[in-house]
Formats: sequence, C-alpha cells, structure tokens
Amino acid sequence: MNWNDIDFFPVMGEKLSMENTVKLDFSPSNSDLENLDLSNTAAFDEYVSQQIKNSGSKYGIGGYLEHRAIYRRSTVFATTEADFRNIHLGVDLWTDAGAPVFSPMDGKIHSFQDNAGFGNYGATIILEHELDEKKLYSLYGHLFLSDLDGIEIGQEIKSGELLAHVGPFPENGDWPPHLHFQLMWDMMGNVGDFPGVCSKRDVEKFQLICPDPNLILRSEVL
Repeated sequence: MNWNDIDFFPVMGEKLSMENTVKLDFSPSNSDLENLDLSNTAAFDEYVSQQIKNSGSKYGIGGYLEHRAIYRRSTVFATTEADFRNIHLGVDLWTDAGAPVFSPMDGKIHSFQDNAGFGNYGATIILEHELDEKKLYSLYGHLFLSDLDGIEIGQEIKSGELLAHVGPFPENGDWPPHLHFQLMWDMMGNVGDFPGVCSKRDVEKFQLICPDPNLILRSEVL
C-alpha cells in the first residue's frame, strides 16, 4: 500500500506546516521539564502555550515513539519500574481548547467513551476505516465531553466531516489542551479505549500495531 496515493483530509482542518506548527519535546532530554510541576495542569498548560506562542505557531506537535518524561505526573502509567509505560504511540497536537477535529477519511464510529481520570484520555472517539482492503482504526483522545452526545456506534463518518473538538482541562483527562491522534491495525479487543503509551519492552510489538500517524497527518515538522 502506498500511503501517498491516498488523499487524506487534514485532521485539524488545515495543513500542519513549518509556518503554523512547532515540534515540542517532552523527552527526558528537555531540561525544562525538571523544573516544571507537571502535576499542576495550569502550570503545564502555561508552559505548552508559551512554547507555541514563542515560535509564532498555532500548533505544537510530536510524540510518536517518543520516550516521555511527562508521564510521571500520573499513576495511570505506573506499573513496575521495568514495565513503566512511557513510550508514546500516537502524535499529540497541542493547541487551543475548542479547536475543531475532522475525520481524515471515510469510516464509521467503532466505539467511544469517557476515559475519565487524571492523566487519562477523557472523551475518546475511535473510528474504523477500510484502507486497501484492511481495517485501520483511528483514535481521537482528550476531546470535549459534549462531543460524545448524540453519536452512535456504526454511524458513518465522511472524509472532512467535523468529528469533535480539542477538549479543555480538567474534563480532557486533565492535560493541557491537545488531540491525541493514534492509528491501530488491531484493536486487541479494546472498546472506546486503546493504550496510548507502552513500556520499552513492548515497543516492537506496538510499533507493528500502531503505524506512524504522520502517514496521515503529513506534517512537514515531523
């Protein structure tokens, strides 16, 4: 399959270019994070907003297979030390709450739910698509809770259709506003939810299941 042969609609409604998007680093190599109280969502949000503003951008982007230092803020990701889930499986698009989110291709609603709790996804929608005779699933996390109202499993969604909006904290899982966008070839039995991070020992397994979201986003920044 040649991804470049497919005409995907921009998930944020516009191209994510060098002019409107900056890459954000949330790995341990970012020394700013050592002095930031990540458990304070307002402070975390101010940091993210300033990074985007200082670059003259509208969006911050990044995260696919990034070793994240920010997950220490929540016990959602904590297991044993060897299995601590800190490898990010999607791409995050940081921007203002209320920003519209569009379906990049035709599909239908596979499932949705409010994954409530500090550090979780909050409102989440998962779409099911047919791509070159294979099923591909796309996940949209940290949405407005109201985006779950009035939608139904199996509901058809057209390419370019308004799907949801980037949610505010605390209802979005208590994160600075952003869209978690992730692709999966296999839902692994999950409904309304799917791991957005994995442990280092499981990277190879999940990399096969979760292709690079930039195959659809096509951002020049990544």
